[in-house]
Amino acid sequence: RQLEQPFLFPPYHRGVRTPFDYFRFGQQFIHPLIIFKESKVVGLGYVDKIVEQIARGDNVVLFGNHQTEPDPQIISLLLDRTHPKLTEEMIFVAGNRVTADPLAVPLSMGCNLLCIYSKKYVEFPPEQKEEKLLHNQRVMRKMKELFTEGGKCIYVAPSGGRDRLGEDGTLIIAPFDPQSIELFRLIAKQSRRPTHFYPLTLATHHLLPPPNTIEKELGERRLAQCAPVHLIFDKEIEMESIPGMEEIEKKAQRKVRAKYIWNIVQQNFPPPYIDPKN
Repeated sequence: RQLEQPFLFPPYHRGVRTPFDYFRFGQQFIHPLIIFKESKVVGLGYVDKIVEQIARGDNVVLFGNHQTEPDPQIISLLLDRTHPKLTEEMIFVAGNRVTADPLAVPLSMGCNLLCIYSKKYVEFPPEQKEEKLLHNQRVMRKMKELFTEGGKCIYVAPSGGRDRLGEDGTLIIAPFDPQSIELFRLIAKQSRRPTHFYPLTLATHHLLPPPNTIEKELGERRLAQCAPVHLIFDKEIEMESIPGMEEIEKKAQRKVRAKYIWNIVQQNFPPPYIDPKN
């Protein structure tokens, strides 16, 4: 069906639940791949706090790494027993690949998405650059509206893509883009709603590894396998008082902030998936 009549995602897409429930479909599709007895969620106390903050109208942003296309489904499955409402209402910042590839679209249709073109793909192909930039501007306006409404939880991967294997075969947590983090910080300030920022580490790579190199064309090969997966939540980040930001100019502060958040995500990544030397 996607090949004949592609589903077109608006800048802000609400998960399709009727007449067919694509959210549950995504869960059911991915469920058999997860080895639940070896999987874990760390930091459920922080998740409880997040739920309380959202309930009183505050916003929450989860800065996390990204490893597989079905990360949203994995998050919802691991939190389904303890925090099902949170995962059904969570909003994911999604790149073009999961909203354009026919194999990924049915899973994406079940999620709440802010559909954006990442820096890696905004200039490909060149003739679509202007159109993609205009689309991203519409997404930013919608994001400001959501923050102003309040009570939102948004997951974003500031790396703009998935973690991949290095030349030596170890998994590298992709660096976080300072501009991406700064964008969310500024939108949060403009909304005049309290916004809370948390780091989230995902260990989901082995379930559906991406290619070792970035492919700009759609149609990458998928090699799914059964594997344990892990989510690690950590304490709230005080965005204005991060160590090392004192007495340095604003542009440098952005880099320090991004590196600080990335370090938390990397340090929480469970062995043996990554070599600490990397």
